[in-house]
Amino acid sequence: MEYTYLGRTGMKVSTLCLGTMNFGVDTDEKEAFRIMDAALDAGITFFDTANIYGWGENAGLTETLIGRWFALGGGRREKVVLATKVHGQMNDANDGPNDERGLSLYKIRRHLEGSLRRLQTDHIELYQMHHIDRRTSWEELWSGFEAMVNQGKVDYIGSSNFAGWHLAKAQAAAEKRNFLGLVSEQHLYNLVNRNAELEVLPAAQDYGLGVVVWSPLAGGLLGGSALKADKGKRTSHAQEQIERHRQQLEQYAKLCDELGESQANVALAWLLSNPAITAPIIGPRTIEQLENTLRAVEIKLDQAVLAELDRIFPGPGGAAPEAYAW
Repeated sequence: MEYTYLGRTGMKVSTLCLGTMNFGVDTDEKEAFRIMDAALDAGITFFDTANIYGWGENAGLTETLIGRWFALGGGRREKVVLATKVHGQMNDANDGPNDERGLSLYKIRRHLEGSLRRLQTDHIELYQMHHIDRRTSWEELWSGFEAMVNQGKVDYIGSSNFAGWHLAKAQAAAEKRNFLGLVSEQHLYNLVNRNAELEVLPAAQDYGLGVVVWSPLAGGLLGGSALKADKGKRTSHAQEQIERHRQQLEQYAKLCDELGESQANVALAWLLSNPAITAPIIGPRTIEQLENTLRAVEIKLDQAVLAELDRIFPGPGGAAPEAYAW
């Protein structure tokens, strides 16, 4: 495993981040424990979750499962750089109308305490806003997050699903308070969807933010099974995306065959070749999927392969404004 600093912080994280969204949903507790143990054994120390995982009435289930794994001891908690998120509804009747989606100080404080309780820990290394909240001011947000950092309950603050101008506004407000502000942005980015190259990646690099990538395989399009005849449990939307990108996916499959590497691992290696990217989030449902993914950090794509990937999956043309202007 390889390691890098999370943005401009002094904290190192593994260049693969273990995503836990499937734990307690598609992956039962026993298998989830095996995956987390195997991830640690392989050197993956960066774990990502969210308070809403488990979904709906089961929101919080994934954090609870991770907390039970930490409680097994053996240095599990100490070895993990833990990231979780806040923004969504937790179906807590005690929150009343304040349980709606958002980031009020009232809500953040209560939801942080809930995450700490479920995770059976007294602090979280990276506490991420799961989405922008256009209603809550940055003065309110930073006053709350500063208090959490000063209390030792949170080390760093990150964002997710922010636009480039949101990152700029957040950092400007933090600077006025002499506060570190954001250290990372978790964003959608993959060969199929390269919109982040316009504004988000340039902004993150300029502000020294680490970029953690969600959906690095484009919802399974780049996982190697999209072109198989067996449609399995595909939704109509997934099938529509396959048909929309079929020609690209066929060319991509051919290139990966020539390289002798799996489609999933080439997609991850492409992300890892970008200096703006800290870590893609992998979301294995089984330990076999985890083990197969570890190969990605060993793949080094040369310039000819990178150019061919650009041809198959052309991005927006670079950073704005040159991507669409002079």
